[in-house]
Amino acid sequence: MSKLDELIAELCPDGVEFVTVEEICDITRGRVMSKNYLRENTGVYPVYSSQTANNGVFGYINTFDYDCESVTWTTDGANAGSVFYHINEKFSITNVCGLLRVKNNELVSTKFLFYVLQVYAKKYVNDGMGNPKLMSNVMARISVPLPPLAVQQEIVRILDNFTELTAELTAELTARRKQYEYYRDLLLTFGDEVELIAELCPDGVEYASIGSLIKRIRERGKDDISVQQVYVVSNSLGIVRAEDYRDNTIHSEDTSNYTIIRKNMFAYNPSRLNIGSIAMLKEEEPGLVSPMYVVFSIDETQIVKEYFEYVLKSPYVMNKINSYKEEGARFRFNFDRWDWIRIPLPP
Repeated sequence: MSKLDELIAELCPDGVEFVTVEEICDITRGRVMSKNYLRENTGVYPVYSSQTANNGVFGYINTFDYDCESVTWTTDGANAGSVFYHINEKFSITNVCGLLRVKNNELVSTKFLFYVLQVYAKKYVNDGMGNPKLMSNVMARISVPLPPLAVQQEIVRILDNFTELTAELTAELTARRKQYEYYRDLLLTFGDEVELIAELCPDGVEYASIGSLIKRIRERGKDDISVQQVYVVSNSLGIVRAEDYRDNTIHSEDTSNYTIIRKNMFAYNPSRLNIGSIAMLKEEEPGLVSPMYVVFSIDETQIVKEYFEYVLKSPYVMNKINSYKEEGARFRFNFDRWDWIRIPLPP
């Protein structure tokens, strides 16, 4: 049994009490501060507003309204219900923020309240009229659990540890991503630093147009391929099943215009916002892709498919796609323009 289990069993034998926010907190709202006001009164004290980037900081001024341990929340806009914790800080908030100050620190941990509202506050946001809101009167009525202080403090300790671990993992992921990008760029530019390249390509690496390595596929949908096997090309996920991706917009009773895609074939989006999104199908069973995508296969006697996939997703190729797209009502990268992009073709 963990320490938390022991505390709950000892201190909450009949369950945990629930209270409303207004019972345990003083509730205030911020004041109107324009960008001009910030420019005219620039200083070192942060002003928090409705954004979540940069921990909610809107700007800095030369005065402050608060100097207390507290929880602030966003009252209006897309980020309504977002909560922030403040301690050992002099700051102000704008009119689209509210502030909660615990009335009795011997009964309520402010940090515990912050963690609780991270779970509860979003549930009370009103999305009506296209402008999400969590106003002070609604915040006041939110019912939150209030175990004994010792239990609150143990929960805070556990969650603080997880928060610290998350920050470390995020930093590690960022460092690994930079490391990956460095080696990807080094390998795909074929510099002399790579020993195997220096050995096998003493006169340099040959280049070939992508168009000479690929063949467009126009095999249309058939009755023996279920519509449930529809795939979507996603920027971040590669090729995924439509039902997993929850993109029901391309489902249709008539699949005659859909293109069949088979294992090791590629599909890409030639137009619209995700222009250039490209991926290889690794599934064993064939499927269908929407007419909005273009499907092609490669000549595997000339190029290794996994190498080809890395090259296609490299910044060099993606930048070329972006520079060669047609502009108009909607951007488009036509299939014949693959002839315009040359890529390294080492042994």
